[in-house]
Formats: sequence, structure tokens, C-alpha cells
Amino acid sequence: MPEALLPPRQAIVAYFSRVTVAPPRVERVELDDALGRVLAEPIVADDDYPNAPRSLMDGFALCARDAPGALRIAGEVRMGATDAPAATASAVRIPTGGVLPHDADAVVPFEDVRVQDGVIIIEVAVKPGDNVAPRGADMPRGETVLTARRRIRAPEIGVLATLGITAVPVYRRPLVAVISSGDELVEPGARPAAGQIRDSNRYAIAASLRAMGADAHHYPTLRDETKEFESALRDAIRECDAVVVSGGSSVGDRDRLPQAVAAIARPGVVIHGLRVKPGKPTLFGAHDGKPILGLPGNPTSALMMLEAVAAPIVAALVGSPVEATVVSAHLAEPARSRRGWTWYVPVRLQDDAGGPLAHPLPLRSFSVSVTARADGYVVMNEDDEQLAAGTPVVVHRFLGG
Repeated sequence: MPEALLPPRQAIVAYFSRVTVAPPRVERVELDDALGRVLAEPIVADDDYPNAPRSLMDGFALCARDAPGALRIAGEVRMGATDAPAATASAVRIPTGGVLPHDADAVVPFEDVRVQDGVIIIEVAVKPGDNVAPRGADMPRGETVLTARRRIRAPEIGVLATLGITAVPVYRRPLVAVISSGDELVEPGARPAAGQIRDSNRYAIAASLRAMGADAHHYPTLRDETKEFESALRDAIRECDAVVVSGGSSVGDRDRLPQAVAAIARPGVVIHGLRVKPGKPTLFGAHDGKPILGLPGNPTSALMMLEAVAAPIVAALVGSPVEATVVSAHLAEPARSRRGWTWYVPVRLQDDAGGPLAHPLPLRSFSVSVTARADGYVVMNEDDEQLAAGTPVVVHRFLGG
């Protein structure tokens, strides 16, 4: 009965109360291959960075107590050299990033001095530490610089290289079986006959999983009447870290997924049916810590349920939260939903002088193109029966966009 169905957020809480997803395994990859991976261990600075005081400006290194005054230029600091001249009662020319002479404690920029016949004239007072990055100012020894479970981007790559970490500990990408179910499905390269459709779900789901950080592996289509339905599903569960099936999760006689999961998996079906549109027949199950996700066969429903609802389950597999881009906007037209239900409304964004406008698109779950026409979706919660034009909303971008 619809009254017994859970809204999406409660369903995810209920799922994790019964299922402990197997933690991802750790592997080490080359620094150049770490982009986009999830860090498996905290990274701690092995030394002070910088490991000596460095200049923040092009100028002259000196002792602050010698200014104001006139100081002879004793020489210059060369990048990478360790034999800088002494700065006591004199000044040493220094570039940005240069290591200060051992007896210097400040830097005066070129533009703040006058140079005459090898002497600089400083007319203002200088304080110790002026224009100097002290030892350890960026990363002191022992500091946890990068925490585990964060996705590695270009800035993190730079930190890892600075710390000399060339074998990076990351979570192994989970292998997820992607399966479609239905007698009407044909491969994208085939011409469908009357009553047949090309299998678009399998490829859209695989792309979304890869954007979340998983590796997707295609399996043959499950046919409704074949005796191999359960055995094929069992093979996928054994070979992969999770299984995602589109189609076959409704309550019709030919929708065999719920019965198959109940028969071969432990604990089996955990959630079947959500108080949501689109995507009511969604199924969440598991076998020994491996998630089994049954998504609707309708293309819009399948992608919405995977990205909007099932993302925390995939995040547990990957080892890091799924990071979706959000955009603040205002509704260009009213949006309506069913009270007591969660609706995911696809919207198209339009630039406007007052900020982005979100145009709701018709919510037709059979449509393959609606999510491609949309720039994202707006979540209407159980109490949001109607949102007026001009209402501030948060637009969730589709992953991989």
C-alpha cells in the first residue's frame, strides 16, 4: 500500500540500519594516476614546509634592527643555493621564494628602497618577519595535511608531490555489475522492431556510476521468462562489489527481480517501493554487504533514483561522499507535486539579470531525453505541494555533466 512506502531519506536510513556495506579495499597507485581517486589514508607532513624561512617578495634581505638606514649590498641569494652572503649590517638581494641568509629576519621590497652606488637607503622602520614565510608556515612537521576519504584533485596532487608521496594510497574502485531486465530490449546498435526499444538505461547508469567513482561492468540482459534469471544475477553478485538492475522491480507477474533477490541474497530485499516520483518501484537489497539496487525501467526514473536517492549507497562503496554540483536559482514557473510524496522535478536553467531561472520540465518517466534536456533537478519534499514562480530553489546538477 502507498501508505506503507517510505520517503527516500527515511528509506536510506532504514537501509543502512540493516546493511553494512563492505568497506572498499586499499591499493597504491602512481602519483600521475591518482587524479579523481579517493584517498584511503591521512597524509601527514614529514618535515616543515618550507624547510627554511623564505622571501615573499623580490627585494633585499636584512636584519630588521638595521632599518631605517643605509646598507651596503653584500651580494645576492640564488634560487636553490645554500651559500647566501651574511646580512649583518648589510643587505642581500633576494628573489621571491629565496631562502633567507641565516642572520636575516626580514625582507624589504625593491619598491620601498632607493639604490645608490651599491647601497640601499631605507626610510621606514622594518619589523622582524616582514615579507618572510617562516619555516613550517605552510605545512609544519606532523600536521595532517590531507584527510582520508577525500577525492584527489589537482591541488591534492601538488601537495602529494611536495611531500614526496609517489605511491598514493587510494580506495580501489568498486566493480559494479550493470544489468538491464526486459524482453523488449535490444542493443543500441540494433534496429528495434515494433514493441522493442534500444537499451539506453544500461549505458546511462554505467556513466553515472563512473562519475561517482565506481567501475561499471556490463552484463547480458536478463530476460523475463528465462530460467537463467536467478543464476545470472547470482553470478553478478559473486563477481562484483554491487549490482544495479534496471527494470523488473515493479509488482507485475513478469517483474522477477524482487523474487530473485529474496531467493538468493541475504538479507535480500530491504526496501521495495518508495513514496517518490519518479521511481516508486525502486528496490534496495543486499547480499553479504554487497548492495543490490533495482531501478525502474523507465529511463528518467532510473537515472533520478540512482543519483538522487541511491548515491549514499554508492558513496559507501566508493569510500567518499558523492559530490554533486548545486546551483541556486528561482523558479520561472510554478511547480506542483503530490502532498506527502517526494518529487524530483527536472529543470532547465536560464541566465537572467536577477540570477538563474529554473524552468520545470514535464515529468514523464518514459522519456529518454528529458534528463538530457534538463540542467538538473529540484527536490520537492513531502510538504512542498506547490512552489510558486519566483521561489528560491536549489538545482542539483546531474553527475558527470
